[in-house]
Amino acid sequence: MTDNKDNPGVVAPPPLIFLSGLLIGGVISWFYPFLFLPKFVGYILGGTLCVFGLAIVFVARSNMAKAETNIEPWKPTTAILSSGIYGISRNPVYIALIFIYLGITFVLNSLWLLPPLILVLLVIHFGVVLREEKYLEQKFGAEYLNYKKRVRRWI
Repeated sequence: MTDNKDNPGVVAPPPLIFLSGLLIGGVISWFYPFLFLPKFVGYILGGTLCVFGLAIVFVARSNMAKAETNIEPWKPTTAILSSGIYGISRNPVYIALIFIYLGITFVLNSLWLLPPLILVLLVIHFGVVLREEKYLEQKFGAEYLNYKKRVRRWI
């Protein structure tokens, strides 16, 4: 890497990127409510998605802790995790954050939260995931390239 930093140089912490989408959609929703579900359905569906997303984050964080590597993408990565939840997806935490975002969308019953999600996903893809992949390829070489061949980026 040209900047001599041992991190991928992500544009922002991913949770903040997702939070920014929720805030943008939330502000629009405050002024122009756009309800789309019965409250009960939104609570059940949204709550389920949030719990599922939080469970994925917990499992991913546990796997990272066992491997003694950082879950934060702005810190150095010391190991490639290729088993457990990381044997299913290379980005389980971002998938979890999508589930949580959608869960909040349903709980708040606001369709306005969905359009910012498209922007969030673009920033995550180009500003985080692709930078992480480049960093990991440079740092771990063939080990990471083989992992990329075996495990899908998303699901």
